[in-house]
Amino acid sequence: MEHYTEVRPPSNTTRPPSHVSPVEATLQAALDALGDPIRRRIVRQLAGAPDWTHPCGAFHQLPVAKSTLSHHFAVLRGVGLLEQRDEGPRRLNRLRAPEFESRFPGLLRLVLEEEK
Repeated sequence: MEHYTEVRPPSNTTRPPSHVSPVEATLQAALDALGDPIRRRIVRQLAGAPDWTHPCGAFHQLPVAKSTLSHHFAVLRGVGLLEQRDEGPRRLNRLRAPEFESRFPGLLRLVLEEEK
């Protein structure tokens, strides 16, 4: 009996995340991304941690479903604010603060200084 190993395309969990450079993002897209309170909480949490130390599972305390959290990560990647990489079974996150600050001076600082 033959076994077909490459019949299905890779699933979202096996495909690496796509990233956008902050240079490609518009101001409107950046404002839309940061307009959501859950995404601002994600950004603040990442800003307080060293790069690549927060896996996606570290955000379990947020009041959203896992699929919704994945959507929020995708939106943040889409404006160049978040970078993710797979390391074993975990997906680690890095806030692209210097790159984003260069593109949108002061915007990230406003989010980080916002009263919670």
